[in-house]
Amino acid sequence: MLEQAQRVLKDIFGYDSFRGRQGAIIERVASGGDALVLMPTGGGKSLCFQVPALLREGLAVVVSPLIALMDDQVATLEELGVAAAALNSTLSAEQQRDLALRIKRGEVKMLYLAPERLVQPRMLAFLQSLEIALFAIDEAHCVSQWGHDFRREYLQLGQLAELFPNVPRIALTATADKRTREEIVDRLHLQNAERFLSSFDRPNIFYRIVPKEQPRKQLLAFLAERRSDAGIVYCLSRKKVEEVAAFLSEQGFPALPYHAGLPNDLRAYHQKRFLNEEGLIMVATVAFGMGIDKPNVRFVAHLDLPKSLEAYYQETGRGGRDGLPADAWMAYALQDVVMLKQMLQNSEGDERHKRLEQHKLDAMLSLCEETRCRRQALLAYFDEDMPEPCGHCDNCVDGVQTWDATEPARQALSAIFRTGQRYGVGHLVDVLLGKDNEKVRSFGHQHLSVFGVGKALSESEWRSLFRQLVARGLADVDHEGYGGLRLNDSCRPLLKGEVKLELRRDLKPQVTAKTGSKSQASQLVRGEEREQWEALRALRRKLAEEHGVPPYVIFPDSTLLEMLRSQPTSLAEMARVSGVGARKLERYGEAFLEVLGGEAEAPKVVADVRHELIILARAGMTPLQIAGQLQCSEKNVYAMLAEAIGKQQLSLEQALDLPEELMGEVQDAFLDGEGELPSVAEVAELFAGRVPEGVLYCVRAALQSEFEM
Repeated sequence: MLEQAQRVLKDIFGYDSFRGRQGAIIERVASGGDALVLMPTGGGKSLCFQVPALLREGLAVVVSPLIALMDDQVATLEELGVAAAALNSTLSAEQQRDLALRIKRGEVKMLYLAPERLVQPRMLAFLQSLEIALFAIDEAHCVSQWGHDFRREYLQLGQLAELFPNVPRIALTATADKRTREEIVDRLHLQNAERFLSSFDRPNIFYRIVPKEQPRKQLLAFLAERRSDAGIVYCLSRKKVEEVAAFLSEQGFPALPYHAGLPNDLRAYHQKRFLNEEGLIMVATVAFGMGIDKPNVRFVAHLDLPKSLEAYYQETGRGGRDGLPADAWMAYALQDVVMLKQMLQNSEGDERHKRLEQHKLDAMLSLCEETRCRRQALLAYFDEDMPEPCGHCDNCVDGVQTWDATEPARQALSAIFRTGQRYGVGHLVDVLLGKDNEKVRSFGHQHLSVFGVGKALSESEWRSLFRQLVARGLADVDHEGYGGLRLNDSCRPLLKGEVKLELRRDLKPQVTAKTGSKSQASQLVRGEEREQWEALRALRRKLAEEHGVPPYVIFPDSTLLEMLRSQPTSLAEMARVSGVGARKLERYGEAFLEVLGGEAEAPKVVADVRHELIILARAGMTPLQIAGQLQCSEKNVYAMLAEAIGKQQLSLEQALDLPEELMGEVQDAFLDGEGELPSVAEVAELFAGRVPEGVLYCVRAALQSEFEM
């Protein structure tokens, strides 16, 4: 069985050997056994069910929670020559009937379904009439009510065990702690499944966490060496997403916003651009998450604190899925904690749920202020032991300086107590530094014994100390008191002088920026390789556009990089490159050999700007916003809008947002004469300074279009 699996792996997928426990998992499922697979993002979960599907007779059914994820995997399989299809709400009734006929004729090998579709009685009856090779339940953590991606329909998938008793089932996830794993086994009736628990470690990701000083400048310093790389920047609020995306665009970084408040078409359009374009940055809330299968995301940056280590692990795990180096960078401040605690307090859920979420936030804070290896601490949270420091995180590479903060910590705790346990860090620092300002005087805090006792430390050092006191559970944020600090019972031994306290000393911001810039991920392609690398990427993009798939479906970055380094000169040598299977060798081998041999010019890829403009206009963007998005002049935008209106690809209302009265006045100006419509030049003087000239071209195009109907 394993020999057959190896042949499928090489011939179809182009890989020479299995990674980790892939081989054992495939052998188990291909032989008819059930399996529960916990494997980190980028570990190769898909192969664990795709290879057995190709080895077994019948139709393989894959349960997937998102349409984007289904479409991506179907496109990848079709490029490999595997007959795959997705049955979802995007198909018309006629298309669904055609697909059902193809399945009955045995023309489809792998069928992707959402859980909502699979559990319908009609669908289950249809599948019972077929020979089923296996059921693969992807993103199986969605079954857990403790999880962040809970989907109620997953709870009904347990009936597959009864309805298809002889069909092997494989449940797969990248994010499941012990509690969630037990829930998956229980709810999906996988008691007889063999468990394959891979390490949570993502050794290719470099972790760096810095105190938030001037976050935008810090982000720019981080991005300085990453101008052609794709990445994700996570923010907590929708407003901040919009602002940061606009800021990065102004600074010359192509960036798009993504959050749940955007119109559905615009969200889908931005996601499509992110998947299809090189070097694009998505600035997003956590709404941008599951289903993002882009393997060459080179960095994930957080401008705000995630709410849990599970969220942090999953979000950072979207970087480096291809196994090449990637960066996880985060800037955080105590204000993030205040905001998250307020959100938690205002959320739905009982006290038990809130206590659990509070513990998760505390664990996230602890990672930020950790003095040990970050990776050791992260893996320990997931009950995994790493005996030695990783050597691939900021704490390992830079080292962590600590200092005896016992006395300053007592002063800080005393300041919290003596001011009434209701003030935020800013005011407490002012009191400790002896600042005689209006707020201090209005409360009479200049008379306190702690007033001015902290002049030995700077303001930033005090802020760091307060942040670490909260992280260590010695002080709490009062979420009902607008971010004020109060004492925690655990601080008593410190106040009584029974224990000492060592805290980490923050690096200076300029040092942080410097040490964070030259990472393995940012130096992936050497200077002398850049020209040929870009030529290979341009060819990949051209082929992707011709085939209507994302570029990484043609070849992932890891395959292009191996081509670049091994420089194959024949099809036989190209076949030895990892990721080049028989089908892709036949389709694309010669074209890539020509680029590598310098025989072909790099194709110039021109995006269909008009198509993009129509989608943006339909999504409600103004001409000025569209001009910024497409990086062209507003005049050109109006010209293309007028052309689209003339071809009836856009309505006037979709293209322009003019007050109804003014729109009527402009239309009347064109209709006042007899015969042909006047030119824009003839009407322009009437509206000089009131509407852009481009508006007149759009209105005229709409009227002309009506006359020609």
